[in-house]
Amino acid sequence: MLESLLYLLVSLIVIIVALFTVPFLRRNIVSNLVLRFFRKLLPQISQTEQEALDAGTVWWEGALFSGKPDWNALHAFPKPTLSPEEKAFLDGPVEELCAMLDEWHITHERHDLPPHAWQFIKEKGFFGLIIPKEYGGHGFSALAHSEVVMKIGSRSNTAAVTVMVPNSLGPAELLLHYGTNAQKDYYLPRLAKGIEVPCFALTGPEAGSDAGSIPDYGVVCRAEYDGQPDVLGMRVTWEKRYITLGPVATLLGLAFRLRDPDGLLGDQKDLGITLALIPTSTPGVNIGRRHFPLNGAFQNGPNSGQEVFIPMDWVIGGQEKVGQGWRMLMNSLSVGRSISLPATSVGAAKLSAWTSGTYGRVRVQFKLPIGYFEGVEEALARIAGNTYMMDAARVMTAGAVDLGEKPSVASAIVKYHLTERSRQAINDAMDIHGGKGICLGPANYLGRTYQQIPVGITVEGANILTRNMIIFGQGAIRGHPYTLQEINAAWDHDKKRGLRAFDQALTGHVAFTLRNAWRSLFFGISHRLVKEAPDNAASETIDYYRQLTRFSASFAWLTDIAMLKLGGSLKRRERLSARLGDILSLLYLCSATLKRFEDDNRPEADLPLLHWSIQDALYRTQQAFDDFLLNFPSNRLMRGWLRFMIFPLGNRCHPPVDTLAHTVAQLILSPGEARDRLTAGIYLPKADNEPLAQLEQAFTCALACEPIEAKLRQAIKEGKLEASDTEAASQAVAQGLLTEEEAAMLDQMKTLRRRVIMVDDFPPDFGTDSDNRHGGASA
Repeated sequence: MLESLLYLLVSLIVIIVALFTVPFLRRNIVSNLVLRFFRKLLPQISQTEQEALDAGTVWWEGALFSGKPDWNALHAFPKPTLSPEEKAFLDGPVEELCAMLDEWHITHERHDLPPHAWQFIKEKGFFGLIIPKEYGGHGFSALAHSEVVMKIGSRSNTAAVTVMVPNSLGPAELLLHYGTNAQKDYYLPRLAKGIEVPCFALTGPEAGSDAGSIPDYGVVCRAEYDGQPDVLGMRVTWEKRYITLGPVATLLGLAFRLRDPDGLLGDQKDLGITLALIPTSTPGVNIGRRHFPLNGAFQNGPNSGQEVFIPMDWVIGGQEKVGQGWRMLMNSLSVGRSISLPATSVGAAKLSAWTSGTYGRVRVQFKLPIGYFEGVEEALARIAGNTYMMDAARVMTAGAVDLGEKPSVASAIVKYHLTERSRQAINDAMDIHGGKGICLGPANYLGRTYQQIPVGITVEGANILTRNMIIFGQGAIRGHPYTLQEINAAWDHDKKRGLRAFDQALTGHVAFTLRNAWRSLFFGISHRLVKEAPDNAASETIDYYRQLTRFSASFAWLTDIAMLKLGGSLKRRERLSARLGDILSLLYLCSATLKRFEDDNRPEADLPLLHWSIQDALYRTQQAFDDFLLNFPSNRLMRGWLRFMIFPLGNRCHPPVDTLAHTVAQLILSPGEARDRLTAGIYLPKADNEPLAQLEQAFTCALACEPIEAKLRQAIKEGKLEASDTEAASQAVAQGLLTEEEAAMLDQMKTLRRRVIMVDDFPPDFGTDSDNRHGGASA
């Protein structure tokens, strides 16, 4: 009996081992059963979703999905740098353009850029930043493109949007990659020189976030055109809105769904989304009206057309690119979304950091600069820490584009997180400035930026959609080393080939999951057991690399558990998907921040910024894990097991302590190399009538007067002076406690301080037809 049981047990073990180790048995029994189950779990993926998933490339986010990121590989990517020509453009034409811009005049009085600014933008090739030199453009790098937009954005959001749109998702980008030679030769030089003003129309009333479902359509037909009796083309009907530069555009890029009911192009009736270039002078094109986006004066408006005939050779790329528009858009968007909005967001954050630190030292309440109060310090530290991490992510992602990547997931990460952190930075800056920030007028250097922050939140993929569906939705399939292989194998029309490919992917996936489960638990006991830190890592950062490696392993493992448990329904569990996306995003932002520190040769002065931003992000990552586990649809036992696998010793990440926040706040309250690096790249005017120049003058004077004011306060405290503050200086001079020069400096400081803290006021009829629209700061 015992021998029989032993024989049976051995036989079972042999069978199980054979099932999993003998390729033929594993493939035809185990993998075949799993494949059938997997097909039931798979969500239905539409053609436009599939094309979006196929678009772009996988970069560093793929390493974070691996659970074992290679930090040496990250640091091996070259530091993004500007060429001498690009630096000259920033120091020359960009500086000149910023000097001629007055955002109050633009937004309140003209509701447009002044004519000389428009002309300057065209003449100096601002519309041709990305167009190669052989077509008359500048051929700048993605980093240079980002730097140009960031600097202009710190001065005028109107001008920044005007410049960035032609260089982002627009005709030039699409023509460069997909246009015919004839289209490139004709349009690119005209776009580079500003002869053509481009716009691109994708969004409509019925297709916003779900842009792939656009109802606009074209019908293939033949018609008389330009004196020719039988021209192959399309009659296109569309209604679009929110189209930037639309009201002034001469060249309209248009996305529509093309049909061929008469079979003029072949047997297929629904040809798919198609892109075309249409001169706005074409009969039937209705364009020119404007929207008014939150007091933003950049040109933006609707356009439409009803059965407008366009020849077939107006399709971008010609007839062979018919129906490929969505793939073309997704590839182009992954590049443009990496640059434009991250650049304007960082420009706003840097402006918030510079002005808030400067104003916090100039503005005095209770006989103390407001920046010295702990409540204000908290906001200053948040502005500075967020700006440091934002700028790192901006530069690293632009650098990826310059390396030839089209980082679809990384672009979604920086679009969402940098616009959101920019919103936080400008909100904090407004809180610090108080009444100075809320009274609009020529002296207000924050108000318009604050008003227009929701524009960046909304466009190029609304942030709610981007966080809840795109970041993890695309990342889980594109970034995961096995998921896309399994999906492709599951839908392979060749069943035998599909089974072999699925078996191979499944085998790797199982080993991958088990490895990350072990690493998650092992490193959760002590992340100091992690060995995968970069070579020669700085002692101040090695612990961060270990924590990130640990969280990467936990994230990869938890992703597999979530996909196994929820299958296709994970696509609909948007809040769970968003939390996994938050983890991936924070790992990416931390990676960029650590790379920045290394690329800058580990400046000691920047360490407080590094520590604050990484510690804040690690704490947020831990919270995202917590929130996911709390809401994971399972019983308490399983949730407890998941928590134990990730946090076997409990939560151990904490937000930055108050002493660190104090140190970070001091960095932007005082002159220094860290402050200069943090705010580098924004426009700082020098003319005496400029609000920022006046703020700088008051800041410099306030710093010089601090020891003088300290002597004065000490004399009053000791009873040597009995006069009020207004008379104390003159009495101190009389008693020899201050020199005449010191007293004069105090008077100058009071004058400069008053000029800075005063806000604009206007006549009683302000805002009416009789209003002359000229406010002035009270003096």
